[in-house]
Amino acid sequence: MKIHEYQAKEIFSRYAIPVTKEKVCYTVEEVVETASSFEMPVVVKAQVLVGGRGKAGGVKLARSVEEARTAGEQILGMDIKGLTVEKVLVAQGIKFNSEYYVGLTIDRNSKSVIFMASSEGGVEIEEVAKDNPNAIHKFVIDPDLGMTAFLARKIAFKLFNDFALVKQAVGMFQKLYQIFIDTDASLVEINPLVVTDDGQLLALDGKMNFDDNALFRQPAIEALNEPDEDEKKELEAKEKGLSYIRLDGTIGCMVNGAGLAMATMDLVKYFGGQPANFLDIGGSSSPQKVIDAMNLLLSDKNVKVVMINIFGGITRCDDVARGLVTALQQLNVDIPIVVRLSGTNARQGLEIIKEANLPVVNTMSEAAQEAIRLCAACQ
Repeated sequence: MKIHEYQAKEIFSRYAIPVTKEKVCYTVEEVVETASSFEMPVVVKAQVLVGGRGKAGGVKLARSVEEARTAGEQILGMDIKGLTVEKVLVAQGIKFNSEYYVGLTIDRNSKSVIFMASSEGGVEIEEVAKDNPNAIHKFVIDPDLGMTAFLARKIAFKLFNDFALVKQAVGMFQKLYQIFIDTDASLVEINPLVVTDDGQLLALDGKMNFDDNALFRQPAIEALNEPDEDEKKELEAKEKGLSYIRLDGTIGCMVNGAGLAMATMDLVKYFGGQPANFLDIGGSSSPQKVIDAMNLLLSDKNVKVVMINIFGGITRCDDVARGLVTALQQLNVDIPIVVRLSGTNARQGLEIIKEANLPVVNTMSEAAQEAIRLCAACQ
């Protein structure tokens, strides 16, 4: 789960990490009112749950109230990577001398939290990692000891030569780690962390992600969730007993079992196609699940072909077939469907499918290749 910059910085403030003076605005009038109450300049920043806001024109410096009005008019309603900007953050402009990056995340190799620090702040850390990986310092945090003053000081000296800044950073880094632990976060970033003209460290921007599996014990964090359309579909699918994740491809996949679903997606990619989703209908034999799954697949306008790959164990192939036929009768399906059934009651299932005049294949490879061929014919 992700939250907005302003929400992350509100959490920072509760732990006494210095942030800019700022206010969230939902209308141009609110932007003007807020800018009028701040000293100039101000920064107007889009609040959307994606990166790259600056490159998309979603971050603008305003040196007057009129410029703030113009920035608000330009940013509110803007589309950034498919998301519409519904609110902006108006923040006090800050003069600073240097920018840094600091962040915490989970490292699978060490099975621990790691603290990352770089003197190249202000840009996406992925770009720094790609262009100059040696500029990123990584420190494994012992879960039994936590962020000790010694470790925080060691990290701080990698960034700063001024002992006054090191002293500030030690306390800030320890607080960041405490935030990470207290909120069940999977990512906490300050980018950039700046040194102001008067020698103070300030979190100019903030980012936080959280472990979805821990939200049950973080009700205050869960209340901040703003799922996008794809996430809403995933939640709806979960309520119906389906596991669904939308991708960017054109071949809709309906499979029973997570392992088989992954193998199916891999096979589609292997033969040159692009899977449109991960969709596991699970081990139930309920035909309603097939109907719900078809509804999900058809709601994605990018899907050109549906590939159904069922290996019947607990799931009975005849029940899947009946669900599919019922779905076709209820829904307006105007795209090709390829079906592969194998396992429990496969013979009965295939007879039902053939009676409905649907194409069937014998193997996963045949299904993937036929789906790709049909997809190409539709374009």
